[in-house]
Amino acid sequence: MLTVTTVNVNGLRAAAKKGFVEWLARTEADVICLQEVRAEPQQLPEEVRDPEGWHTVHAPAAAKGRAGVSLYSRRAPERVQIGFGGFGDAGSEEFDASGRYVEIDLPGVTVASLYLPSGEVGTERQDEKERFMAAFLPYLKGLKKRAAADGREVVVCGDWNIAHQEADLKNWKANRKNSGFLPEEREWLTRVFDEAEYVDVVRALHPDEEGPYSWWSYRGRAFDNDTGWRIDLVVSSPRAAERAVKAYVERAASHAERWSDHAPVTVVFEQ
Repeated sequence: MLTVTTVNVNGLRAAAKKGFVEWLARTEADVICLQEVRAEPQQLPEEVRDPEGWHTVHAPAAAKGRAGVSLYSRRAPERVQIGFGGFGDAGSEEFDASGRYVEIDLPGVTVASLYLPSGEVGTERQDEKERFMAAFLPYLKGLKKRAAADGREVVVCGDWNIAHQEADLKNWKANRKNSGFLPEEREWLTRVFDEAEYVDVVRALHPDEEGPYSWWSYRGRAFDNDTGWRIDLVVSSPRAAERAVKAYVERAASHAERWSDHAPVTVVFEQ
């Protein structure tokens, strides 16, 4: 079995004080993908930066206090790559130091942690998101081809910041003109699945379910009312998806027990 968990920690230093450390001690995951770490490695407590029993890769953003992705694996990576530039047209050096992408090779599989920009309609943030998407799709295509040539599957986990279908967010009608559920963003995800031939693993295992949601705003009573979004995705090559036997969201028992506004999303693959 290979168990992979992804979670946007909404600031790893803050999450560590609210329950992340205890969660890390309990998890049965073999690989953990973190997003929105928002810290340099040296700013993290040792039990978070380099916990016993884990091999860690941290990719902070050049912009202090923003973004940041990390990967924790129980096995030592065979290869580490930060950013997705340097691949001709299938990559972008603009985002290499943005703390938004890191990948590792493990036996038979490449696992990546992705933090796609969140965007905001009518702002530079949305322009950045669109540039990222335009560069990342061809990279995903090339990644799958390179992995296949090497006999590997691909699993790209993270906060994709796009709800693909109406079933992926509670208030979809009110969000049709908001970043995260724009028609062009949803179409881009469709291209990831159809054109690049990746699989949304959680949706494949839960085809007729509302959600399961993984992010709830801290505003109002979104968590208590389960007014959420499913934007934390585990996306894989088709053969890996065929081996997925279980997928679930580790939703906190109560609002007070949350250590992030996102919940961990876990997928178990047979190897």
